[in-house]
Amino acid sequence: MNENRGLASWLQLALTPGLGSSAIRALLGRFGLPENIQAAPASEVAKIVGADVAATIRANRISAAVDAALQWAGQRGRTILTLADTGYPRQLLEIPDPPALLYAVGRLELLSQPALAIVGSRNATVQGARNAEQFARAFSAAGLTIVSGLALGIDAAAHRGALGAPGSTIAVLGTGVDIIYPRQHASLAAEIAERGLLLSEFPLGAAAAAHHFPRRNRLISGLARGCLVVEAALASGSLITARAAADQGRDVFAIPGSIHSPLSKGCHALIKQGAKLVESAEDVLAELTGYHRTAAATTQDLPPEVDDPLLTHMGDDPVDVDSLCSRTGLPAERINADLLRLELDGRVAALPGGIYQRLK
Repeated sequence: MNENRGLASWLQLALTPGLGSSAIRALLGRFGLPENIQAAPASEVAKIVGADVAATIRANRISAAVDAALQWAGQRGRTILTLADTGYPRQLLEIPDPPALLYAVGRLELLSQPALAIVGSRNATVQGARNAEQFARAFSAAGLTIVSGLALGIDAAAHRGALGAPGSTIAVLGTGVDIIYPRQHASLAAEIAERGLLLSEFPLGAAAAAHHFPRRNRLISGLARGCLVVEAALASGSLITARAAADQGRDVFAIPGSIHSPLSKGCHALIKQGAKLVESAEDVLAELTGYHRTAAATTQDLPPEVDDPLLTHMGDDPVDVDSLCSRTGLPAERINADLLRLELDGRVAALPGGIYQRLK
């Protein structure tokens, strides 16, 4: 009962309209626990947050939202962590603006495990998604928990790869933890809730909003010891996560790609700015500050399959049918038939614009 009263005080503070995280930290710094803030003279609280917000803190106008959150947290597998809890992730206490509350569904012990963030484009190429999944599985096998944002493309591939090994995964949401976005990831989110952890700083019922995702990104990087960017355009939100990681003193890694691909340009820019170029999981494990692997892991290429002649002519960069006709001397009908066969074999990917890419 006392524990519920304490959490209710935190919820009352965090759910107060107009009270942001910086103001909450200022109040906590001045008065201590939320109960002390609510008991303090309104005139003293107003010196920090203004008279209107100070009055709202004391008015108890949001009791229904507080009760709903307490009821939610009382169910199996659901937890609300406060800054004062021993289970609050220590690594988030190192960042400039740790959230006052964290809503969690799943395995809380993952918050105390060494972690690596993997992020990248929502419009990932087939090869990019394969890389994300393969790397995530290797890192998870080595004992790292993979942190990402449940977005389409690279994020989803990283979560799936990590679920296939012991390190598992944490999905940090840009919505309330009870709202899954995008909707097509409902089954993936359910699997993460069962075998990994869903996490959010936003209140229950909070819908997706553009300004939520940069805030979410600082938690993705903050929870991890390093951040690996798999694919990213120059305007990608993944670069926000990478910059947050650098600002937080985390290692930043990037996988290079074709000079012709827009989804490589963000990674190449990061590498020019000092991110560590990555070709294998070993490159990250060897550089990751303060981490000692718990098991062997590799993403080194397996011995290649016997190459089809068309694959040899394709090379590693995307290519169109006309170029392949020119390189091989074969008619378009033959090239199209061979491309379809190789695509069905999982060795070639069809990309937008009528171009194809060899898969490694």
